[in-house]
Amino acid sequence: MKYTRLGKSGLNVSQLCLGCMSYGDSSKGWHGDWLLDEEASRPFFRGALEHGINFFDTANIYAGGTSEQITGKLLREYARRDEIVVATKAYGAWRNAPNTGGLSRKSLMQAIDDSLTRLGMDYVDLFQIHRWDDATPIEEVMEALHDIVKAGKARYIGASSMYAWQFAKAQEVARSHGWTRFIAMQNQLNLLYREEEREMLPLCADEGVGVIPWSPLARGRLTRPADEETVRSKTDRVGTMLYDDSNETDRAIIAEVGAIAQERGAARASIALAWHYSKTQVAAPIIGATKAHHLSDAVAALEITLTDDELARLEKPYRPKWPTGMAMQGAAMDQVTVRGE
Repeated sequence: MKYTRLGKSGLNVSQLCLGCMSYGDSSKGWHGDWLLDEEASRPFFRGALEHGINFFDTANIYAGGTSEQITGKLLREYARRDEIVVATKAYGAWRNAPNTGGLSRKSLMQAIDDSLTRLGMDYVDLFQIHRWDDATPIEEVMEALHDIVKAGKARYIGASSMYAWQFAKAQEVARSHGWTRFIAMQNQLNLLYREEEREMLPLCADEGVGVIPWSPLARGRLTRPADEETVRSKTDRVGTMLYDDSNETDRAIIAEVGAIAQERGAARASIALAWHYSKTQVAAPIIGATKAHHLSDAVAALEITLTDDELARLEKPYRPKWPTGMAMQGAAMDQVTVRGE
C-alpha cells in the first residue's frame, strides 16, 4: 500500500479509501438491494486492512445508520484505533421532522453525537458535510464544525460535492474567523464525469486540500461492458440519476477502458482507478467492495502508471456534462429519511 498526506494536514491516509456505503441493512435507507449485512461485510474490512488500507468512509444516512454500526463494530474488532482513519458525513435527514437534517448548529451537534454512538467511537478523524445547505448561513456551519473539532469529537473536517465558489466561500469564512478549515473535498470524479477538473480541482490544489473522489468507477459502469447489468445497476436509484447508460460518449469511454485493460492484462477497474492518480490533487479514491476481486483490482491500480497516450485515449471522447453530484444526489437525500431510528 502507498500512503499520502491528506491535503496540507499531517494526516497519513492510504491512497485507497474503503467506502462503507455497501455495508448495512438493505431494508433501511434508500440504496438498494445490493448491500451486505454484517457477516457478509467482514471479509472486506479484514481484507482492506490486510492490504494496508487504513482509511474508511461512511455517512450517517447510509443504510439507515447501519453502515456506521457495521463499520464501527468491525473496525473495533480488527484494527487499532490509532492506526486507522475513520470518516463520516452529515446533512441528510435522519427522520421526517424539523432539525433532523441539514447543517444547522443544532443538527450538526446532534449528528456527530449520533454518529459516534453508532460507530462506538470517541471521535472520528474526518467529519464531512455531505452537501451544501442553502438554508443555513455558512458562518453558522463553519463555527459549529470548528466547535466539534475543539470538543475533540472530530480531528479534521471535510466537505463533499458542492460548487467551487461555495467551497471557496466556506474556506474564507473559516480563515477570517480563525476557525478550522476543510482539509478534504469528497467529490464526484471519474472518467465519465470530469466536470470537477474545471474549477474544483484547481481550487483544491491552490488551497492545499486533498481530493477523495466518490464514485471513481462510476458506480461500476467502468468495470464492465456498457450493456452488462448487475443487481446494483438495476436497483441503484442514485446511479440512474447520475449516469445515462445510453450516452454514446460514455459508452466510447467504457470501451476504451476495456481495450487498454485487455492490452495490459489488467482489470478494467484497475485502469479506471489508475487514471485518478494522474491528477495530482487526488489523494485517495473511495472504492466500494462487495466481491473478493474488488479489493485486489483496486490495489493493483496503485502499480499502474498510464502513459500519455493511454491517458489521451481515455480522455479524448469526453464531452461536457451538466453538474449532477451536488444537485441530484442532494435532492435524493432530501427526499428520503433514515428509517429504523
